[in-house]
Amino acid sequence: MLEVLLIRPGSTTFDEEGRIKGALDIPLSQRGREQVQELAKNLRKVKLDCLYISPTESSQQSAESIAEYNFCKIKTLECLRNLDQGLWQGKLVTEVKRLQPKVYRQFQENPGDVCPPEGETVLEAIERLRTPITKLLKRHEGGKIGILVPQPLAAIVRYVLLGGSLGDLWKCELDFGTYETLNVETNPRSRELART
Repeated sequence: MLEVLLIRPGSTTFDEEGRIKGALDIPLSQRGREQVQELAKNLRKVKLDCLYISPTESSQQSAESIAEYNFCKIKTLECLRNLDQGLWQGKLVTEVKRLQPKVYRQFQENPGDVCPPEGETVLEAIERLRTPITKLLKRHEGGKIGILVPQPLAAIVRYVLLGGSLGDLWKCELDFGTYETLNVETNPRSRELART
């Protein structure tokens, strides 16, 4: 069994404005830096074997703050880049809902099948994560790691690790500077049985 801390970086100005950030690389806002300082203090007594992070500025900044209190190895993984939401990136969620109500509703009800214009589907993101996450589980069997990724990728990582439902991928974007602890079976066969 592996303990995984699924950590979300602090907020950016796009998050605070209700904009879809997707794969855009945006730094932490002032509020986001405050959230991360609080998060880092909360994690100071947690001993991580390694902290794997998204290649985004907000994740890098969050990891640096965590590293001030928790002296773990930090590795940036390209596969942890956020969901590419194509032409929706930079738009307000309310704008997408107003201008493309049918697609918005489909994305809420069945996010795996909807592809934002020039973006990637959630199913494509799941496939891009499966092999690297399986390797991480094998490498750290019985340990404790952190995975620091922005939403909505954090919800997708949770799905790859535990199965279940993806939920509302835009509502979950409100969890900035937080973490949850997941106990993950490292045996791939046991994980598949647990999902069925």
